[in-house]
Amino acid sequence: MRIGNREFDLNNKCYIMGILNVTPDSFSDGGKFRELDKALFQVEKMLAEGMDVLDIGGESTRPGHEKISDEEEMERVLPILEKVRAGFDVPISLDTYKPAVAKAGILAGADLINDIRGLKYDTRMAEVIAEAGVCCCLMHNRQDAVYGSFITDVMNDLRESISLAKAAGIAEDKIILDPGIGFGKTREQNLEMIAKLDGLHTLGYPLLLGCSRKSVIGLTLDLPVEERLEGTLVTTVVGVLKGCGFVRVHDVKENLRAVKMAEAIREYSDKSFAGC
Repeated sequence: MRIGNREFDLNNKCYIMGILNVTPDSFSDGGKFRELDKALFQVEKMLAEGMDVLDIGGESTRPGHEKISDEEEMERVLPILEKVRAGFDVPISLDTYKPAVAKAGILAGADLINDIRGLKYDTRMAEVIAEAGVCCCLMHNRQDAVYGSFITDVMNDLRESISLAKAAGIAEDKIILDPGIGFGKTREQNLEMIAKLDGLHTLGYPLLLGCSRKSVIGLTLDLPVEERLEGTLVTTVVGVLKGCGFVRVHDVKENLRAVKMAEAIREYSDKSFAGC
């Protein structure tokens, strides 16, 4: 897969997507990087630590978040996006579900649209992505956690997003899928989804796993958001071993080390014990 000016070998490697929230109210780091200088310093830091893709978000999507206008979201994300595009050689993802924000972001230099609504919030989103020819990440999401058959329903929901993408003309090699950990799922459903990630490969697209510091870790370990690094690293290792192409994380250095170790172990997973 090509994102921006970089090729990604998603059959053999897992890449790090670094999170940059330029919001006042994100669940983990709200307000820390709203100032342009601090945001740029964080980008430089994550790149030095091994980040492969930068994901910029301007609206918090934590439970109970307050929806903001297109204009306010653009005021938050476009200045940093433009500065990053001008000053750093890194593929840029824009985390938005709003077509107008996506269109402006693409004009400012975004290479990928990370849509937490899986193209279902506004049908124009698929058209914006298709017309620009950029990549997209389609996340599973529901308003609530009510399912008939959980995994089957998640798969079917993702198939709906894929159908919307194809109908609009988004190319096959421009699509990434995200199981949506923390969105419309209970703690137990999140854990089940992580455990069964490899089943999503039947859909035929690269997978992105985003568990960093999320409530499934906090609830499982009974830890506040600032103490969820170890839990995040476990989910990263599981993601690598189950074939995810990307992990979306706050702590780049530590997660990259976990990825490298998991990949090293994975090299030997198909070797047989026969003859021992």
